[in-house]
Formats: sequence, structure tokens, C-alpha cells
Amino acid sequence: MRPYAQFALAGCLLVAAAGTAHADETKFLQSFKGNFAGKGTVQVTTDVPNVSVSCSFKSNATSTSLSLDGSCRGLVLVTRAISAKLNVTGARYSGVYVGSRTGPAQLNGSRSGNAINLGIRWAKDVNGDRKARMTVEKRGENGIRLTVTDTDQTTGKNVVTSRIDLTRT
Repeated sequence: MRPYAQFALAGCLLVAAAGTAHADETKFLQSFKGNFAGKGTVQVTTDVPNVSVSCSFKSNATSTSLSLDGSCRGLVLVTRAISAKLNVTGARYSGVYVGSRTGPAQLNGSRSGNAINLGIRWAKDVNGDRKARMTVEKRGENGIRLTVTDTDQTTGKNVVTSRIDLTRT
């Protein structure tokens, strides 16, 4: 095979692989579309008790983006608007999470199987630093689990500060 033919073949294979990855990501993102509701717990900081919450979200998706918009209610009277907007470039996810009392937080990460694993960069210190982790996990055909994990700076242990299980309504 001539050298230029090898390069052409390699280029075709790369384009085909990229197209397949994009198609897989599109199908995955589209599986999040719809209205969801559920319950969970939220812990504002690692040194206070959990609060039970009920949440509802509307999720929208395109071939390159995912948005979750909703609210959670806890302690009967407290309601907080929550949203996450993610853009996908290749295999990388990036975006903004709104709902923290510190202000909008930056999100960056990638997908592994049925979960989008994101690093969070809070607008201000939370639990002694600005870093945490968020997982947006597709659970079966009609479920989503949103989990935030932070490190307790006193003990060095990872603490689940938020876990919300949602079902398509």
C-alpha cells in the first residue's frame, strides 16, 4: 500500500470512529429528555445534618448539550431553584451549575458508562475549599441520580453532600 493510501485509510477510520462516538453521545444525551421528580437528601456543609428534599426537573438535550432545570423543596418552606447546563465537545463535558448558595459553579468532566462524572469548582469556599464532584447518572430507562461528593477538610473523608433520585413523570 502506498504511503498516501495508508494516511487516507487512517483518516477515514478516525472520522468513522468520531462519528460513532458522537452518535453514541447523542443517543445518551437524548435519553435524559423529559420531566423528572423525586426525593433525596442535601447537606449544606459536611458538619450539619442532612435535610430531606423533594425535587422536580425538566430536562432538555440536543446532540451536544444537556440542561436540567428545576427546584428542590426541603423543610416544608424552603425551595431552591437548581439548574445544570452542560455542553459536550468530543468526549468532554463542561458547563455551569446554579443552585449553590455561593453562586454559579463551573463543571468539567467526562462520561463513563451511564454516568457523567464532573468536577465542581464552587464560586467561593465550601467545606474549606472550592472543589467537589458531581455525578449525573442515568439509571435504567426512566431514572436519574444526581450525587455531589465533597471532602471533609477536618477528617479528609469523602462525604456525599447531596443525593437525589429522580424518575420520569
